Amino acid sequence: MLALFGKKKLTDEKVANIIVNTTMETVEKGWPDVAGFINDAPEFVRNPNLSENDFGRFLMVVVAGNFDFIPRHFVEGHDRVIIRLCIEKFARIFDLPTEEFAAKIKEYRTLMSRVNHPSKNTLYAMSKGVFYKYELNKFQEEFFQKANVPNPIFLKNLDDIMKMFLWDFEAFTERYKVVG
Repeated sequence: MLALFGKKKLTDEKVANIIVNTTMETVEKGWPDVAGFINDAPEFVRNPNLSENDFGRFLMVVVAGNFDFIPRHFVEGHDRVIIRLCIEKFARIFDLPTEEFAAKIKEYRTLMSRVNHPSKNTLYAMSKGVFYKYELNKFQEEFFQKANVPNPIFLKNLDDIMKMFLWDFEAFTERYKVVG
């Protein structure tokens, strides 16, 4: 039926608002469950005791990961504008200069790419980003700790959770058309 009338049109500004607000809400509501999963993971020899309020690094991983998908789903030009607007909006939320928030996102994207090398799978990079940003290595059994790599069972389970924090940009762009 929607195809009959065409796609609903949204501005770059509106798309950025939707991305930022929905991401914030999803992370704030979802983090306590993620922290609980990590704290209860049987692959750890000690409980990491992550706080239900310590979702900042998790948010940055989610934002950095989702930013990787924006250029794949929005036409050139709109992708950069949407990312720039999202960065500006997140910076305002955290009362940071835009450049500082952008540098933080770049830092997270660089770390995620490095720890995920040679894979280019963003989902895996997000899981590894959470692992390293929350310093979970020190809670693993000695074998994985010495190798400084996540236990593959823990990582696979975390991948399944991280899927819930990925935007379905394909469905979004099927429903909405972005106009200047």
